[in-house]
Amino acid sequence: MASQDVIERLIIWILLVVALTVHEWAHAWSAYKLGDDTAALEGRLTFNPLAHIDPLGTVILPLLGVPFGWAKPVPINPSRFRRNISPGTGMMLTAIAGPISNLILAFLSLALFASTLRFGDLSPEFMRSLWMVLGMFASLNIVLAVFNMFPIPPLDGSRVADFLMPRTLRPAWDQFVSLGPFILLAFIMLPRIANVNLIEGPHNWVMKQMLSLVSWLA
Repeated sequence: MASQDVIERLIIWILLVVALTVHEWAHAWSAYKLGDDTAALEGRLTFNPLAHIDPLGTVILPLLGVPFGWAKPVPINPSRFRRNISPGTGMMLTAIAGPISNLILAFLSLALFASTLRFGDLSPEFMRSLWMVLGMFASLNIVLAVFNMFPIPPLDGSRVADFLMPRTLRPAWDQFVSLGPFILLAFIMLPRIANVNLIEGPHNWVMKQMLSLVSWLA
C-alpha cells in the first residue's frame, strides 16, 4: 500500500473516530438531560474517544478499509427518564440526538471552510488540503446521519419508527424488528451485491442544502 493511501486512510479513521465519539456523546447527553444518568455513571458522557471506541467496529474494520464502522452503544434506561417523559418519547429523542449531532458537525465543517475561504488569505495548496479534510469530515458525518436514520434495528431510525408506528402495524413491525440484524447486514451488503446505494441520494441532497445555506450565510 502506497504511503499516500496509508495517510488518507489514517485521516479518514481519525475523522470517523471524532464523528462517532460526538454521536455517542449526544446519545448520553440527551439521556442525561431527560433524567437518565446511566450513561453518565458509566463514563460515557465525555468527548474522550477511549470511552466510546469499539475495538472491532471503530478500529480494526475501518483501518482495514471496510466502508462502515460503529462505536460502543450508549446504555439507555427508559425507567429513569423524568416522569413527564414517556419511555417511547425518551427513546426517540435520545436516538435522534446522534444523527442530529453529525449533521451539526457537517454544517460546522462546511461553515469553517467557507469562512476561511472568504476571510483568509491562504495559499491554494493549503485550501485544497483544508477542503480535503473538512469536506471529507462533512461528507462522513452526513453519511453517518443518513445511515443511522434508516428504520432498521438497531439503528437510531428504528427508535423513531417504533415511536411513530401505528398500533395496526405493530405486529408486522415486531416481526421486522426480530429480523433486524439480518436486514441490516443485507442493507450494508446491498451496494456490493446489487450495485444499489440507498445512502448516496439522501447524502447528496443534504450536502447540497448545506452548501447552499453556507454560501448564503457567507
